[in-house]
Amino acid sequence: MRTGMMALAVGLLAPMFLPALPPVGLMLVLPVVGLMLLPFRTYPLAFLLFGFTWACVSAQWALNDRLPAHLDGETRWLEGRVVGLPQNADGVVRFELADAHSRHEKLPSLLRLAWYAGPPVNSGERWRLAVKLKRPVGLLNPDAFDHEAWLLAQRVGATGTIKDGQRLSEARWAWRDSIRQRLLAVDAQGRAGALAALVLGDGSGLSREDWQILQDTGTVHLLVISGQHIGLLAAVMYLLVAGLARFGLWPLRWPWLPWACGLAFAAALGYALLAGFDVPVQRACVMVGLVLLWRLRFRHLGAWWPLLLAFNGVLLLEPLASLRPGLWLSFAAVAVLIFTFGGRLGAWRWWQTWTRAQWLIAIGLCPVLLALNLPISLSGPLANLLAVPWISLVVLPPALLGTVLLPLPYVGEGLLWLAGGLIDWLFRALALIAGQWPAWIAPSISIWVWILGSLGAVLLLLPRGVPLRPLGWPLLLILVVPPRERLDEGLADVWQLDVGQGLAILIRTRHHTLLYDAGPRFGDFDLGERVVLPALRKLSVDNLDVMLLSHADADHAGGALAIARGMKVVRVLSGDPPGLPAELSAEACESGEQWQWDSVRFQLWMWADARDSNQRSCVLQIEANGERLLLTGDIDVHAERVLLDSPLAVPTQWLQSPHHGSRSSSSMALLNALKPEAVLISRGHGNAFGHPHPTVLARYRKQGLRIYDSAEQGAIHLQLGRFQAPWTMRQQRRFWRDPPALAR
Repeated sequence: MRTGMMALAVGLLAPMFLPALPPVGLMLVLPVVGLMLLPFRTYPLAFLLFGFTWACVSAQWALNDRLPAHLDGETRWLEGRVVGLPQNADGVVRFELADAHSRHEKLPSLLRLAWYAGPPVNSGERWRLAVKLKRPVGLLNPDAFDHEAWLLAQRVGATGTIKDGQRLSEARWAWRDSIRQRLLAVDAQGRAGALAALVLGDGSGLSREDWQILQDTGTVHLLVISGQHIGLLAAVMYLLVAGLARFGLWPLRWPWLPWACGLAFAAALGYALLAGFDVPVQRACVMVGLVLLWRLRFRHLGAWWPLLLAFNGVLLLEPLASLRPGLWLSFAAVAVLIFTFGGRLGAWRWWQTWTRAQWLIAIGLCPVLLALNLPISLSGPLANLLAVPWISLVVLPPALLGTVLLPLPYVGEGLLWLAGGLIDWLFRALALIAGQWPAWIAPSISIWVWILGSLGAVLLLLPRGVPLRPLGWPLLLILVVPPRERLDEGLADVWQLDVGQGLAILIRTRHHTLLYDAGPRFGDFDLGERVVLPALRKLSVDNLDVMLLSHADADHAGGALAIARGMKVVRVLSGDPPGLPAELSAEACESGEQWQWDSVRFQLWMWADARDSNQRSCVLQIEANGERLLLTGDIDVHAERVLLDSPLAVPTQWLQSPHHGSRSSSSMALLNALKPEAVLISRGHGNAFGHPHPTVLARYRKQGLRIYDSAEQGAIHLQLGRFQAPWTMRQQRRFWRDPPALAR
């Protein structure tokens, strides 16, 4: 049976690695084949087929429930019910709408909406809304967070921006939201948001600084409810009943053991429902249930068997949970503990067990975090050593008890005030640790390097004295300092990152690095910090020789400050230095300046008589082995006319579309003079400016240009000097992504 359960797990996981789901006919045939195999006792193969079919069918249902392509970008009036816990941050109300319907169109079952400067929205309310709908898409960059996969795992069929709306009915059965509102209204010494995260699993009340501290210290799992809290509450309830029975305080007519197990599981399940029943909570509930069942029936299940059953149980409930990092981190952490402590012959003292567990979990999760492209906390073992008992034993009891006793005047509020103060002390300590050891974003590694590093982690988890165990350290070190590939002399490696409605292009030669524009920043939403800086780390960029900001507009230079604070930047150039923060110490772009790195030539140009920031964009020409790329910023037709009289007006193979393909740029005179073969467009999907303009696209097609558009193809990778077609992120096929668009 265990072999069958393992085969079932493999079948449930297999679809996440497929570039496309199998056809419907095959999905109908596979379970029939599985049933035919059962009489021949080929249980593993039958279970594999059952798991694979169920996962594929479930994924296909989610894909079929996406917004139809003809509604992408359309505004429709619709009605629906608010579900989950709405979030209100930075003047934007975000929430999910279920059972949405429109008069003339069939809509997805679940929508994720944003309402800028919108009114308060509560869970359970019904609204009539005018929504600009979008298909679930996200930015696609190398080894970065996959927003499309996350939306599919949440079964969100469309996103949208609300233009107008009216409430149709008040909230009904929104008990979680009402509890959250009461928690947020309590005086918790400034930590009401953290209490809501701990009690309800709702992290919307945590500030961006709080999230950064938790990420740097590897303690996110403690504040946004984890399985550990579920197990702790179940254990407390079990021990309470057992203690009452031991001292004769439990009614004799009620058998204490069934009641202890039943109440413990009820407490775990109640806390799980309170927290939203997410993946770590599901895993904890299943495992707690199995342990209590073993205790009730006196049957030895071992440690791996409950873990495997819990894993299959979670995936059977929601096969798309395999797309969530939380699934892998939750089960991997438990597996590391079982592997580490399950086969030990001697006993450790309690303090040895506790300290070694933190370091061994950090080592065991290192390959998992790398595979998931997540930051690695260098201070995680130390921070968790202090934070886990503090949250579990000191903060959680008054937080839960205070929530239950909120109806009692002063009692519940007093307990929550105490819990808030205890959390604040913890955050102060974690901030000190995070300031010394921030999270580390590892560079991209090959599959072979990852396999060797994972082998090293497994060796280090073995008991002391096992042969070959010392080899674990050098093998694990390969993950930390992987071998780097050097570009050939005379080549330029170019990445146009997918930053939405903005621009960020990375150019690397054999020994030097230049960043042209730094991505957009709109309010507190900084793509330089969230996308560009992590992408530079993943691409093994430790410092920038030059950061060239074409001009000072927020969509081009907004992320510059975050990048300058996150890594060493030797020189900052710009066509509009006065418009940039003084902290950047930007130098003015000078027409005619040129230099050479590793046999790759760079040359600058700027219109001296420019009248606005767009026209002052600093233009950069890059030439490698005779192949040229022209980066134009946001120049318009007037600046283009002057550019044609400069040394840069020569045949150029690659053109970065001026001003994102705006109607005011990309004149026929420019295209005729440069004779480009292909154009790179960086813009946001469904942007409000209408970029690229249809007339500009018509000009490109008339010239026979290949068009590479970040909104359709994600990040674009080009090796200048090889005269080859670029590679785009959409070419990395995944079943949840739309097929890659061909260069038009």
